[in-house]
Amino acid sequence: MGEALITVKDLTMGWGDFVLQRDANFVVERGDVFVLLGGSGCGKSTLLRHLVGLEVPKGGSVEIKGVGAPHERMARPGPPAFGMTFQSGALFGSLTVGENVALPMRQWTDLPDDAILALVKARLGLVGLSGYENHLPAEISGGMKKRAAIARALALEPELLFLDEPSAGLDPISAVELDELLLTLVAGLGLTVVLVTHEMESVYKVASGCVMLDKESKSIIARGDPRQLRDESEDPRVRAFFNRLPREAARESRE
Repeated sequence: MGEALITVKDLTMGWGDFVLQRDANFVVERGDVFVLLGGSGCGKSTLLRHLVGLEVPKGGSVEIKGVGAPHERMARPGPPAFGMTFQSGALFGSLTVGENVALPMRQWTDLPDDAILALVKARLGLVGLSGYENHLPAEISGGMKKRAAIARALALEPELLFLDEPSAGLDPISAVELDELLLTLVAGLGLTVVLVTHEMESVYKVASGCVMLDKESKSIIARGDPRQLRDESEDPRVRAFFNRLPREAARESRE
């Protein structure tokens, strides 16, 4: 076992009387590329929101080492404790790529302009966007926007990065290139990454671990190496998901 960076204990998610997921337990270790998986509506994105502190647990807890409960940390003033990218990239369209990446530094540091400019160039170089500082988001491709969003998420040198559907909307080549970039950043910067994705080829390529959420049982029904779950799981629901079988196949296997 490695060092636990995120510990989720008996987490229950929901609103009012509605429960989306109950009693979730898992650990993300330092250096992991950890994926949240499951069918539509099972709670993957909501779980990600709990991990970054945008949602308050209905029960149980989320603890990030050195941060504590993320929703409590989010309520206190101060720089973000980790980086995050959203599905669309969420770049500010009126700012250049360089200005987008510089924004967290201008907000949360006292660095002089020349130092910020140097760091912006360095961050863009990390993601393969050297020379694009002065381009507007509308002037670059979808894959480049995703890279720029990652550069902005890395602006304050976090050790933990959350990614929401990083490959969504990308062509296959751009998606593969993004996978390669992610692995390079993890190896080079010592990042720990938690992501939501539906791209199973990406999962098999980059993930060191995962959890699979199930909508019907409102629980985590699988955890571990996604390649082993695909090949060795005895749960028909898990086999159907990882091998892209129709839902009926899982139901028939249980009957």
